[in-house]
Amino acid sequence: MGNTKDYAWEVVQFHGTESAVKDDEIASEWPLTVMLNGDEFATMVCSPTDLDDLLIGFLAAEGIIRSYDEVISISVDEYKGFAYITVRNELETIHQDHSKRFIGSCCGKSRQFYLKNDAKTAKTVYSSISISVEQCYVLMEELQCQSVQFMRTGGVHNAALAEPDGVFTVRTDIGRHNALDKIYGHMLRNRIPVKNKLIVFSGRLSSEVVLKIAKIGAGIILSKSAPTDLALRLANDLRITVIGFARGSKMNVYTHPHRIVEAQKNN
Repeated sequence: MGNTKDYAWEVVQFHGTESAVKDDEIASEWPLTVMLNGDEFATMVCSPTDLDDLLIGFLAAEGIIRSYDEVISISVDEYKGFAYITVRNELETIHQDHSKRFIGSCCGKSRQFYLKNDAKTAKTVYSSISISVEQCYVLMEELQCQSVQFMRTGGVHNAALAEPDGVFTVRTDIGRHNALDKIYGHMLRNRIPVKNKLIVFSGRLSSEVVLKIAKIGAGIILSKSAPTDLALRLANDLRITVIGFARGSKMNVYTHPHRIVEAQKNN
């Protein structure tokens, strides 16, 4: 499913106290139940686009698979809203650690907040990627220009896989985590190496977002929105460069500024 299924909805629109009836385009919200090796595993609410990317990225982020080669089959029943996936791992192993909290002996560091599957899959990032401040501004503008569905509906998040010189894959979803899973799945399915890659993002930078970036292995996350305190503590631990409030010609670099070329002069 490559095209987003948005809907027209009649609204009464006000400009000041003047009103008019018009059709407004609404983003589609779609429940998808994942059947894994014959058993119900999870139900997610998503945008009905790039579902193979979403499913593969979701399974990798949850620690179910490490590569696309571990997937035996995958099919989606769009009418019923079910995805049927068979993987090489045994179900007993899959469910054993899923969603159990991991309490680590990290001297009070942020990793004590990990779930067990996060502890297995969210690794410290040693990427040597670097980027200029000007390139950050250009990449955010590129994401904004390619965010066609957001401009139509205002109801979705966008994530892009990029190199410092440009954006080359954009994925859209009503859920910011889903948008990142779609990027991750696209990388796995197409065997795209993470070296010299970064993620450009429209959403708030929560701890869950930073963990997904660590799972992908990208050294930089660039967003127009704000981070949380836990996200920044995790990013410090995981050696991820967090850039937030990238809007126009302004941005904040919160962690590991050594990857920003101009910042090297002051460190």
